[in-house]
Parts: sequence; structure tokens; C-alpha cells
Amino acid sequence: MDAPADEPTEPTGADPVPLTEPADGVPPVVADAPSLERAAKALASATGPVAVDTERASGYRYSQRAYLVQLRRAGAGTVLVDPIALGGRLDPLVAALDGTEWVLHAASQDLPCLAELGLRPAVLFDTELAGRLAGFERVALGTLVERLLGYRLEKGHGSADWSRRPLPADWLNYAALDVELLVELRDVLERELDRQGKLGWALEEFEAARTAPLPRPRAEPWRRTSGIHRIRSPRQLAAVRSLWETRDTVARTRDIAPGRVLPDSALVEAAVRNPPDEATLSGLPVFRGRAQRRMVGEWFGALQRAAALPKAELPDPAQQHDGPPPPNRWADKDPAAAVRLAAARTALTAVAEANTLPVENLLLPDLVRRTCWQPPADLSVEGVTAALREGGARSWQLGLTAEALAKALATRPE
Repeated sequence: MDAPADEPTEPTGADPVPLTEPADGVPPVVADAPSLERAAKALASATGPVAVDTERASGYRYSQRAYLVQLRRAGAGTVLVDPIALGGRLDPLVAALDGTEWVLHAASQDLPCLAELGLRPAVLFDTELAGRLAGFERVALGTLVERLLGYRLEKGHGSADWSRRPLPADWLNYAALDVELLVELRDVLERELDRQGKLGWALEEFEAARTAPLPRPRAEPWRRTSGIHRIRSPRQLAAVRSLWETRDTVARTRDIAPGRVLPDSALVEAAVRNPPDEATLSGLPVFRGRAQRRMVGEWFGALQRAAALPKAELPDPAQQHDGPPPPNRWADKDPAAAVRLAAARTALTAVAEANTLPVENLLLPDLVRRTCWQPPADLSVEGVTAALREGGARSWQLGLTAEALAKALATRPE
């Protein structure tokens, strides 16, 4: 887009109307095959985009499965589906939604668990991503609904244990409200993006989100243990790793969130203290609890396995990175790369501000770092465009950033 983007449209200024329950009430939960058939038939015969949301139990369960699926479509109203009661068999729903446009908020959070159920959108509109591209600083669902539609949604159960059965009535009310105004919000955001000349950008981003592969598993996920900065030696790191892996096995087997099996602080504490026996381990904080005393043999066994490792099998204190090192080390490792990165950040920030965009949506920070660390051999605009495209940049991003980044990559230390 050649002309600078306009500021997002402001709301009318009226006080928001509290929305405490769906206009049509909370529908009964679809939890058996006949009810699913009826709901699917209603959705298939309805019109327009389908609002979709899910509820998971991330803080309570190991899996990221959906414990409730909410849908709403003009002519069918709201449908609440319990995939657990249905054994994950949602074939009628899959058929009913085939070829429809789905509207989700922060789609990347919901698409993986929906795909587990065989539910995949043919077309996607992501209202959170739309809000970011439209230049809104705050893009939570409730915030956008309040600002653009004039309603204040009821809050309170997003972090609840949605694996609980039966689901409380007030939770179902909350879940239904999450899709009550989603299509209306989509329509307002579409008009705003079109007004700003950004609708084409958004459509590219929605398609990229729809077709994005699942993220690759981390090579060493145990290194993300909170408090691991307290660990000083490879042997202690091995203890954290062994405890983490044992906990992960228990959590996965029981489908319990790892932090509820044993908190990260306990892993680090045990590794630092290096207790000589089970009794001493049981005396440490957290390990004194009844559940931990029952499992003390497993935890102490993990520590013993780490203690018995030969030196060659101990983890390296320096974490291995798939890509360039952390930017704060660039000045020492490659001063020229540090200069390129600083110039790129300055240039991209200016482009983002000129187009009322978050800089992280203008171009993925990881792609910027990788390109600055190891620039393409051809530093022309065409060469940089090709490198960015290979790294996953979309056409609209290339049009805005390639020239600015090519200049930044040509910057040399003084």
C-alpha cells in the first residue's frame, strides 16, 4: 500500500452494554449421536460464516484436546458440542461445516485441537489477527467487542478445568457468549481492514494461519524449566533433565498438567540440594506432601540415574540453538551482524509505524534475525525478496519490507 494507513475507526463513545447471557439462552450440550445429527443438519442448512471456539484444560490436563466446541451460524443459533461424551467422533459436524468460512479469535490456539477432531476450515477469518493488522493496540476478544460493537462480555471461566463433568451452567453461559458476537465482530473488522487498504494483507495472513504446520517439538524442552538459571553444573542439569523426563512420563500417562504432578521449583530445588537418600528428599519443600511421598521412589530414582551418568553424557551447560545466538551476544560473536540487526530493527519499526502495524506482524522477528545473521549472497532487493519468501514471508510483507531490509543488510560497522 503506497499511502500511509489511517488510524483505526473509533467507537461511537456510548457506554458498553453488559452482555451476561446469550440472546437465545444457553442451548443444551450436544452429547449423543442423535443430538449431533440434529445440530449438524441445522448448521448445514444455515447461512454465512461459522463462529467457532473451543475450551481446553491446559492448566489441568497434559493433553491440549478440546473439551467443548462452540459454534454459531445465522439460522442455526449456537451449538455446544461435548467431544468427550461423543468419543471424538464428530463426522456429521465435519460434513456440515465442509467448505464454510470459520471465524475464530486467535485461531492458532484452537486449530490444532479442532484438527484432532477432524475439523479443519476451508476458509479462515481470525478476529485477533485482524485486530492486530487494523492497528488496534489491545486485541483481546472482550476488548474488541466492547470497542467495536459496544457490548461488554462476561468474563471469568477461560482458565477453568473444562475436563470437569458435568460442566456448570455458568461455564456454559460463558462459553456460549464467546461465539455470540464473533461473526458481527468479523464483519466490522473486515470493513475496517478494507477501509485501511489492508484486507488483502489480512486474507494472506488468514490463509497462512489456516495452512500452518504444527510447530516442531523442541529439541530440549526440559531446558525451559522455570528457575533453571539457578543451576550451575552439568551434573545438576542432568538431575533437572532426569526429573523433568520422569515427571513428563507420569503427566502424560495420567493426563495431568506437569506442574500439577510436581512444580518446576521442586525439580530445581532437588537438583541443587542433591539429597543423599529418599528420606532427605522427602524433607524438601513440596516433596513433603502426601502425593509426593508416595512417589518419592520415582523422584529419587531419577536423581540416581542422573548421578550415575558418565561425564560424556551430561548435558552441555550452553543451550544449543537452532539458528543464530541470542541477539545480546551478537556484538561479541559477529559485530557486523549486530550492526545489520540494529539497522534492520530501526528500518522495520519505521515501516510498521507508517502502516499502523505491530512490527512483529510486519515480519517475523525470527526471520529477521536469521536473515541478519546470515544474509543472502545477493543483497539486491530481488535477492532479499527471494530469501524472505523462502523463509515464509507473505507477498504483502515482501512489498513493504524487502527494500528497507536490503538497505539495512548493506550496513557496515563504522
